[in-house]
Amino acid sequence: MCGRFTLAAPKEQIEEQLLVELFDYKPRFNIAPSQPVLSIISDGEKRKAGYLRWGLVPVWAKDPKIGYKMINARGETVDEKPAFKRLLGRRRCLIVADGFYEWIDEKKKPYRITVNDGIFTFAGLWDRWKSGDDEIVSCTIITTEPNKLMSDIHDRMPVILGEESRKVWLDPGVEDKYIVKDLLKPYPVEEMRAYEVSTMVNSPRNETEECIRSIVE
Repeated sequence: MCGRFTLAAPKEQIEEQLLVELFDYKPRFNIAPSQPVLSIISDGEKRKAGYLRWGLVPVWAKDPKIGYKMINARGETVDEKPAFKRLLGRRRCLIVADGFYEWIDEKKKPYRITVNDGIFTFAGLWDRWKSGDDEIVSCTIITTEPNKLMSDIHDRMPVILGEESRKVWLDPGVEDKYIVKDLLKPYPVEEMRAYEVSTMVNSPRNETEECIRSIVE
């Protein structure tokens, strides 16, 4: 699964690399479920960046607390599950990060995983839930089987989309589920690295630059 990540890159770098304009941006070192996450959608011509609540609340949900159980969606079955299959064709998004955390369960040791030490994007789905005057626009991160690097840490990893895959994923004209599901693959291991970080990241209350520092000199 993917249950915690970071986005501490400079605003200008994100805007230039992902072709968006950002508002109210601030670096984050320990993003947790239920919090707002920087996301990108497209109308086919222009990309739009904004914040979605992490933890999908389907439009049909009776209780928005269901979002706590839907921070991730398995790529292998995303076109079968009621909460996700309707979104795969028309409500895809990118979720922006520059690192994510995973834990080795036996020792509860946290690791931060990066991609070429830069900005990258998770494949995501989003939905809009309303009840009376209440509205929640939320998202989930899609996961897949791990590559060799991640298999030593966890049995799942988030789907990370490269530049060309991002264009397809955001294109609202692409509705064929087989085309988009073909993008849900492990990211190339040679472009990723992992390093151990402080157990302070175990608590989402800790939100400082120290969270992303390697504890190995």
